[in-house]
Amino acid sequence: MAEPVRPGRVRGLLARTDGRLDALIGVGLRRARAHPAPWWLVDAVFLAAAVVDAVLDIAGATTTEITLSVIAAAALVLRRRLPVLTFALTMPGLFVGSGVVAASIALFTLGERTDRRWLMLLAAAVQFVGFSGFVVGPPQQLGEIVVSIVYALIFALGPLAMGLLVRTRADLVDRIAELGASRAEERRRAAEVALSRERALLAREMHDVVSHQVTLIAVQAGGVQMAGRDEREREFARTIRQLCVVTLQELREMVQVLRASGGTDREIAPQPVLADLPRLVAASGLETDVAVDLPDSLPLPVQRAVYRFVQEGLTNVRKHAPGARVRVSGRLHDDQVLVDLVNGPARSERLELPGSGLGLIGLGERASLLGGRLELGPQPGDGFALHLRLPVEHRPSVPVP
Repeated sequence: MAEPVRPGRVRGLLARTDGRLDALIGVGLRRARAHPAPWWLVDAVFLAAAVVDAVLDIAGATTTEITLSVIAAAALVLRRRLPVLTFALTMPGLFVGSGVVAASIALFTLGERTDRRWLMLLAAAVQFVGFSGFVVGPPQQLGEIVVSIVYALIFALGPLAMGLLVRTRADLVDRIAELGASRAEERRRAAEVALSRERALLAREMHDVVSHQVTLIAVQAGGVQMAGRDEREREFARTIRQLCVVTLQELREMVQVLRASGGTDREIAPQPVLADLPRLVAASGLETDVAVDLPDSLPLPVQRAVYRFVQEGLTNVRKHAPGARVRVSGRLHDDQVLVDLVNGPARSERLELPGSGLGLIGLGERASLLGGRLELGPQPGDGFALHLRLPVEHRPSVPVP
């Protein structure tokens, strides 16, 4: 005897089948959402369905009925731009000819593309009247009346509800996109606020710690300047005090920049240019021969690069070759700015001063941003040389401080 089928096994089989169908439909919907059909393909399918509906009932139809059915199907070409006119052109085919599909698609388009509720309700009422009379004609029994009303309601409210559903989904997609953009903007603003707070904290630390220490150095240097044993010692103290003053001024400018969150209209002190080179060389306290023949009409980024080049070079000489004689030269040659800083051997004992080791790297990056290059290397007799090469007419792609 055959083994009887158990109800539990049947329920399990049905459950697995239902799950597979659900997964298959989910995959299809996800692919449809990821790759939506082009509008012309959708319109072509709608038009083909309306034409097929008209052709199926063409047998035994009069010339008027055929004409109105064809007009109803052809009117769907205008449904995206003129949805109200399209619906009006399909109504004669619904009442007289065979335009059920065309009228249903036109009503769906009204729900999708029209905001006027009264117009949608009026169109649904007209569709209800036309369809109920077209399907069964004058009913003779109560059952026929009920069936006619039910089908008419389905064909009058179904397309309209589907159109409203499509439009609501499109509105929700747009709102979700706007919400995503709004959240991204909020995250960006939150990041700016956090960055502003970090900048303010860093500015306070620099002001409270670094500024305090440099001020103490300036005070001590002032005391040495007043009570120095000889003129050379007092001159060294005076130089240290002047450098502390300049450092404090630049520190204040940096603090102002750090405290500016997201940009500011506040102006800071002018950046150094070629005209400031003599004062820089004089403040260095080094025996320096200067032969810089560069015009003041050079672009400001190039002038600042030359100033920073000389500043960093003199700083390195003070650190690594104290007392050395320095030669600074600058000229134009073939639309290029050529600046050289060469120092001789140290004449006094080197000082162990802290340094980041990034000064020359920064000069190289600055020169690269301006389209130039930095060259460096030792010289005969324990000297050292720095060479800066910059194009005259180059404009940097990013601002150079």
